[in-house]
Amino acid sequence: MPDAVKHGKQPLNQSHLPITQRRYPDVSGTVLAFDFGEKRIGVAVGDTLLKLAHALLTIEAEENAAKFAHINALLQEWRPVLLVVGLPMSMDGEAHAMTALAQKFAQRLEGRFNLPVVMVDERLSSAEAAQSLYEAGVRGRAQKPLLDQVAAQTILQSYFDAYHGRA
Repeated sequence: MPDAVKHGKQPLNQSHLPITQRRYPDVSGTVLAFDFGEKRIGVAVGDTLLKLAHALLTIEAEENAAKFAHINALLQEWRPVLLVVGLPMSMDGEAHAMTALAQKFAQRLEGRFNLPVVMVDERLSSAEAAQSLYEAGVRGRAQKPLLDQVAAQTILQSYFDAYHGRA
């Protein structure tokens, strides 16, 4: 049973709102975040109590069935109360091809797993992730297997900072 339900906090249904406008600031428990890409999906995990995001892993699969099977296994293991998906936008705030694909991915997550999903602006998350890895001594090609999961960590941390405030 999700932590939010155990604590008597059922997330308000926001299905009437566009997926890019939903927010669930009152949920409590584990949150998984995704940096969606056509080839790789970075995954991070965090908790609304500590408000700290941690890079988890990168899903590398060609077929959607394999991607969603991996995500299903993660959901069974972590039992999140909320999913966060990065919303790719151009620097001027305009949508582009990946924006629609990420929105479709978020809607599939919500429909398939019956969990609330929010989307968070992910502009510069990959650049910030690359900088974090560089500062940690991970450079060049060594960054590639870690970049997407660290970008997901950045996305999740920005969600915590914006909608759950720092303790």
